[in-house]
Amino acid sequence: MSAHLTELLNAFNSTLPLAKARTIPSAWYFDPEIYALESTKVFGNTWQYVARAELVEDPGSFMTVEVAGQPILVVRDEKGTLRAFHNACRHRAAQVINEPCGHATKLRCRYHGWTYDLAGKLRGMPEFDGVEEFKKEEQGLPRMRVETWGPFVFVHQGQPKQMLAEFLAPLPQMTEGLGIAELHFFDRREYVLECNWKVFVDNYQDGGYHVNTVHPTLAGALDYSKYRTELHETNTMQISPMKTSDDPTVAKVRAGSHAYYWWIFPNLMINLYQGVMDTNWVIPLGPDKCRVYFDFYFADVKTPEARRFNEQSIAVAHQVQLEDWGVCEEVQRGLKSRSYDTGRFSVKREAGGYFFHQLLARMLRE
Repeated sequence: MSAHLTELLNAFNSTLPLAKARTIPSAWYFDPEIYALESTKVFGNTWQYVARAELVEDPGSFMTVEVAGQPILVVRDEKGTLRAFHNACRHRAAQVINEPCGHATKLRCRYHGWTYDLAGKLRGMPEFDGVEEFKKEEQGLPRMRVETWGPFVFVHQGQPKQMLAEFLAPLPQMTEGLGIAELHFFDRREYVLECNWKVFVDNYQDGGYHVNTVHPTLAGALDYSKYRTELHETNTMQISPMKTSDDPTVAKVRAGSHAYYWWIFPNLMINLYQGVMDTNWVIPLGPDKCRVYFDFYFADVKTPEARRFNEQSIAVAHQVQLEDWGVCEEVQRGLKSRSYDTGRFSVKREAGGYFFHQLLARMLRE
């Protein structure tokens, strides 16, 4: 670890009480050494959401994704076992599968034709006779741990200290009565933001602090005075009672007694309303850029009336995202100001933000 990186990591005091705490230094949001360390120690060593489970339900079905620069392949083999691999051929590192999803009977690299079975074992290497000290049985695709919860697939590239259920707790237990199992995927929206991935998480984790100023339509549907944040081992839940909105469109698509906003370290957010769920999955694209995927789930995705409702709900979410998009990019520009290094937290609202910074610092320092 370089002296520069050590100095940056030591600049954040994660032991202070919230009333005395300061944010992580601004350099953590754009320094390339911090970004490289996050790619390895955070994204490479935590349970990472990668796909909807329905994409890999059938034998032979597969999906691919890239997380913090690491290409990942998830496939259901012929016997029905879900598997995950590093999506890089053992010969010259070309991606074995390039399509985002589909079905296959074998995994064949298009570069030189090396072929693997769906369990990742190397089965064929054209014109490779005469190569000495080469053991075919040792050249399979490197595996990673893969597990599912509800409609989600997670992988772990390292050696997990916890099973997925333990890592997510108490999310599975506390959402049992919210009908997640009855929701169906409807649509995906994708956004590329000119900001560090942590800026997006900070925005989500501010305990509703920005809702009244940035999201006027959403503010009209939430009882902000009773908005609260709960901290758990590796996740947080923000919860707010709902109220009748003056905006008839918002009132129609944001119903129920409460809104639940879950964040799972480091980069997955799950928003739950009555009969509606959307996930916000933020993927770093570099120190100054990230991609956010919004997946939308509803109780009914087939009838014409339901589809109209779903589109209206997505339109509301899209407007909220546009508002967050602008703010997040403004923050990224401001973080590079010579006048700014750290900020303070609202004790009433921003416990989740400080908790995020503490978890992040702990992982980077391990």
